[in-house]
Amino acid sequence: MDNKNYQDHFFFKAKTLGYRSRSAFKLIELNDKFKFLKNGLNILDVGSYPGGWCQVIQKKNNKGKTLGIDLKKTDQIKGIKLIEGDFLDTSSKKKISEYFVTNIDLILSDMASNTTGNKSLDTMRTNQLCLDILDFSNDKLSKNGVVVSKFFMGEEFNEIKLKAKKNFKKINFFKPQSSRGESRESYIHCCGLST
Repeated sequence: MDNKNYQDHFFFKAKTLGYRSRSAFKLIELNDKFKFLKNGLNILDVGSYPGGWCQVIQKKNNKGKTLGIDLKKTDQIKGIKLIEGDFLDTSSKKKISEYFVTNIDLILSDMASNTTGNKSLDTMRTNQLCLDILDFSNDKLSKNGVVVSKFFMGEEFNEIKLKAKKNFKKINFFKPQSSRGESRESYIHCCGLST
């Protein structure tokens, strides 16, 4: 099966299984690898539109609390709280804190910046979002919490790696098979805050 047909396979599989996006399989693969989705967790899904990751979370965490946030409005998913906004805005941070009350156990981010056609600029912007997630998690994550965030292979890779190593006891990198073959995207998995 060539790469294009392999990617189409995930697209059709998502439709068949009722997932809103093929990216749902990225989260499934990441969880198969690192086993971070458990029941009863406080989970924040940043960049949640169109809701594929929230659908996967909902099946695993129906006794916990999940909040999805995105700049785009996401159609409701039973058992998941969804808000529209920029997670870096003060008002959004306030809503996140009010929803969870206690610390967050798992922060997930499949965010990528809107593409401009300039690959190096797009990579830099998406990697800044990953760095923002790492900063945000330092304040909001429970001591033994987990962060999984998308990034693109590029000049900022070392900065992401250094920040993650400084903030967390353990870090790993993983590119799911369901990622497009030509894509530079990968994911960082961090667990256990250092401080």
